[in-house]
Amino acid sequence: MAFSHENLRVYQKAIAFVAWTHALIETLPRGFSAKDQLERASTSVALNLAEGNAKFSHRDRGRFWQIAHGSAVECAACLDVLVARKAIESQLADAGKGKLEEIVRMILALLDGLGQRFREDESEYGAAFDPLACTCHEVGLAAGRMMEEEDGRGWEGQERHAPR
Repeated sequence: MAFSHENLRVYQKAIAFVAWTHALIETLPRGFSAKDQLERASTSVALNLAEGNAKFSHRDRGRFWQIAHGSAVECAACLDVLVARKAIESQLADAGKGKLEEIVRMILALLDGLGQRFREDESEYGAAFDPLACTCHEVGLAAGRMMEEEDGRGWEGQERHAPR
């Protein structure tokens, strides 16, 4: 009996990426935190795709797939760190990031199908908004406002009730 997540092409590609990273990780010396993080993050992509696919509600499914997306991006950052520390060549990192780009596109398509993809829009922040120039507090406040509008919960995840 095959589990339903095994039929997802993105899951199959995530498993192939785990195998690719394993071969890479085996060549790296001990002591690189990015090495360990790459192993955990690559595994997280596949595990969260599988767990999300097993969820019944769109909201739960989307949450796990969003985590998988974040882990895939984290893998790309780990590859960048390994290049910066001269542990791997940039061509090898580029090959891995090419695999990750395809996985990320596929995850985003799954999230689009659920209506769960976060999009930054000029109308949310105004044309002059530059997220890279904002403080963490400002970005957190903006995210909290969006969450509250989306599901009636505030930044802390507490129910918000309309005044009586």
